[in-house]
Amino acid sequence: MGEHRSLPVPDGLEGERLDAALARLFGLSRSRAAEVIAAGDVLVDGRAAAKSDRMQAGTWLEVTLPAPPSAPMPEPEPVPGMSILYEDADIVVVSKPIGVAAHPTTGWTGPTVLGGLLGAGHTVATSGAAERQGIVHRLDANTTGAMVVAKSEIAYSRLKRAFKERTVDKRYHALVQGHPDPLRGTIDAPIDRHPSGDGRWAVVAGGRPSVTHYDTIEAFRAASLLDIKLETGRTHQIRVHMAAVRHPCVGDMLYGADPTLATRLGLTRQWLHAVRLGFEHPTQGHWVEFESPYPADLAHALDAVRAES
Repeated sequence: MGEHRSLPVPDGLEGERLDAALARLFGLSRSRAAEVIAAGDVLVDGRAAAKSDRMQAGTWLEVTLPAPPSAPMPEPEPVPGMSILYEDADIVVVSKPIGVAAHPTTGWTGPTVLGGLLGAGHTVATSGAAERQGIVHRLDANTTGAMVVAKSEIAYSRLKRAFKERTVDKRYHALVQGHPDPLRGTIDAPIDRHPSGDGRWAVVAGGRPSVTHYDTIEAFRAASLLDIKLETGRTHQIRVHMAAVRHPCVGDMLYGADPTLATRLGLTRQWLHAVRLGFEHPTQGHWVEFESPYPADLAHALDAVRAES
């Protein structure tokens, strides 16, 4: 359980955004503070507030802080479907299966990439927050594909910098409803939490800059297979951007996909796969690329949509 705190807003936080104020008061990251606010665990003068609300000195804050994170536990059994694409002394690249989170998070009880690696005897860097040691980027639990984890501390530092500086080539394949027009293009639209506070993300004015490049590989009667390159790496970025242009990933009911099409294709999750990952090796200096084959459910759905066409 988290710790409940109740206190007045100090004079020094007058005019600060709520998420920034929480970060300063309790030593949270801004993203973690936003999660606490979105979960309804923050009241200002007894009322729910938005993360962008400005603080007034003397108003009363009531906050339920999240329980402190703990180091991940090794999975007791091998994670089904997770395979190693490459490993050396500094990095390990995995093909992440469906239903597996990158690392432990609040409320997640399923397997994780990090726990799977530790359970199989792999070492990971100890840098980063306790629950995400070695993790330099993430994939959604139901998004499959290539993911790199740092094993050495220098690899962690250099890979984190590479992702921040956008020198990593992240390629996805997505099966989306309909046919994007133009067939090749760029979606440049800011993303933030959905105003409803229901866990979704959305294109929101004033959100974090987010850029997605797409190119049509193959068009079918009901859908199109896209090659997608991410310039930024926001939560649910591809799913949000494709839904925003009215071409949601097939099977992505959270973002408005047609459930009847998913049923016809035998899909129980969004058709989205991190097919290729390229970056400069953090210690050896040369460019490396890794590819992850489509998992069985996505391959079956692709065959089915081709057969319909």
